[in-house]
Amino acid sequence: MNKKIVPGFALAAAAVALPAVSHAEVSANIGWVSDYLFRGVFQEDSSASAGIDFESNGFYIGTWGADVGDGLETDLYFGYGGGEDFTWSVGYTGYFYTDDFDDTYQEINLGIGYGIFSLDVAVGEWDGFGTPQDYTFGSITIAPEKWPYFKFGSWGDDFDGDYFELGYSFDFMGLDLSIALTYSDDLQVSDPDDGESAEYGIAFGITKSLALGSR
Repeated sequence: MNKKIVPGFALAAAAVALPAVSHAEVSANIGWVSDYLFRGVFQEDSSASAGIDFESNGFYIGTWGADVGDGLETDLYFGYGGGEDFTWSVGYTGYFYTDDFDDTYQEINLGIGYGIFSLDVAVGEWDGFGTPQDYTFGSITIAPEKWPYFKFGSWGDDFDGDYFELGYSFDFMGLDLSIALTYSDDLQVSDPDDGESAEYGIAFGITKSLALGSR
């Protein structure tokens, strides 16, 4: 398995093309992590990211990207969700890369949640540089308010591997700060060049979200 991720920056124009609705928001985010891990797999040391999102009455569309050293990944996604105590969502995500860092992934995303519990499932295909492979990914998250969160994630089909993640995030002077510890005995969760065990990975992050407009 060679799943990795990179930044994407464009799609603000999509918001302009959508009709006026009773409630719509456009927001942006910029961030940095000391170690970029995605679904339990190490991507890159010291990675910067940025994104922009449009949301309207349960519908969302956006893009996000991150520096992965040997190139960029641009993620494009859209979907629809709803609910209050019980929440649900269905959507699409595409992961696109430059400089042959990795090949394209496209997937359907399904999610449900209740209280502090959430279940997310992705069913997708990796282009595989001419040899496509199917994959599934599922995760269960327990995220109490003002307490650390816990996540278990698992890859299936042509990909394989499980991981555990324990993390905590909090607001500090308008910035979202986070720390996360990831463990896996069958995924590469730390930098293979740092001389440390590949079973453990730890990442510190900082993110700033910006509201660009609402109506």
